[in-house]
Amino acid sequence: MIYRIRKILAQVGVDGFMVLLIVAVLLAWLWPKIGAAEGVFSLSSLANYGISVIFFFYGLKLSRKKLRTGLGNWRLHVLIQFITFVCFPLLILWIRPMFQGESEMLLWLGIFYLAALPSTVSSSVVMVSIAGGNVPAAIFNASVSSLIGVFITPLWMSLILSNTAEVDIAGLWAIIGKLVVQVLFPVALGMTLNRYWGAFAEKHQHTLRMFDQSVILLIVYTSFCASFAHHVFEGFSWSMIIGCAIGMVALFFAMFGMIGLWCRCLKMNRKDIITAQFCGSKKSLVHGTAMSKVIFAGHSSIGVILLPIMLYHALQLIIVSAIAKRYKVLRNEK
Repeated sequence: MIYRIRKILAQVGVDGFMVLLIVAVLLAWLWPKIGAAEGVFSLSSLANYGISVIFFFYGLKLSRKKLRTGLGNWRLHVLIQFITFVCFPLLILWIRPMFQGESEMLLWLGIFYLAALPSTVSSSVVMVSIAGGNVPAAIFNASVSSLIGVFITPLWMSLILSNTAEVDIAGLWAIIGKLVVQVLFPVALGMTLNRYWGAFAEKHQHTLRMFDQSVILLIVYTSFCASFAHHVFEGFSWSMIIGCAIGMVALFFAMFGMIGLWCRCLKMNRKDIITAQFCGSKKSLVHGTAMSKVIFAGHSSIGVILLPIMLYHALQLIIVSAIAKRYKVLRNEK
């Protein structure tokens, strides 16, 4: 029975990790004090250490050869990065007047944070491969997006939060500096050691992926513990959360359709269109959770801010998985 349920969920793009994300939130709701505790040996501090390890292994799997292979198609690269870091945030800025009241504005802040994040790496490359897109370009763009996001994401957030009391962004460069130390430096170290340990990282991808997901679950758990402990969600109704989920689906299809239209205007080939749509429409939960620990450090509202990216992450995987499988079927029929 359990096997059949797992098989059905897998067919629609729902995996065990998504289920565990829901469990993490439920545990935070039931026992918030455990994850809300602070200190050198607290779960929150452990999550901070885990972030650096995640990005070290990410760099370890990222060879310079893979990056060089994808360098050529500059129009595709510019389009994807422009969509990721400019179009997404501008669209969310445009809908800001639709959110009124303290609770709704906090939710909007989370949506804007989602919009300012880089593209996800692993799932973008996998889905592009399944759909028959330009895989080297997908690897290049997803990787470059991750590195650019260390600087662009906090910059966008500083522009939005400079006139609010939600978070202290007076030290923008201090935030970027922390992200460089916690994210960029481990990536660079991993890339440096790729020639020695890269094969080991590739061989044990499944184990490393489980470690990544464990750290993400820990961050989500501690973040929601802090929010539940401070009663941040008391101003939110179920209808508001469901409405947010529907909005995330609308946001995905709006960007997916816009990218496809621009690609056709630029007369790109089918492989590049697939790559642009799959990379440009996705957002990284890994970076979202990791950067939130620095950008919103010490703030009880972090659980609410992470809610949109969690919803978007789950929904984008389901939708993109279905689209990729459909593209594969159409390709095989030709």
